[in-house]
Amino acid sequence: MTTQDNALAETVNGLYKTELIRQQGPWRGVDDLELATLGWVHWFNTERLHGTLDDIPPVEFETAYHHQQDTNQPVGIQ
Repeated sequence: MTTQDNALAETVNGLYKTELIRQQGPWRGVDDLELATLGWVHWFNTERLHGTLDDIPPVEFETAYHHQQDTNQPVGIQ
């Protein structure tokens, strides 16, 4: 694992702890924490506005990217 890989993992872990663990805890048990984690990961991957992607959720950007690959159109959301 490279230094950049570690930095990315530490950043995501920090966001997870700040946005979910500390804001919505304390947790009643592992099951509650696991369900909340699933919801946070879903939000993080599909709904959050990503600044580097012009405030487009990652899943929309990925869909546009694959569409671009299939049609040779520039990447972007319409």
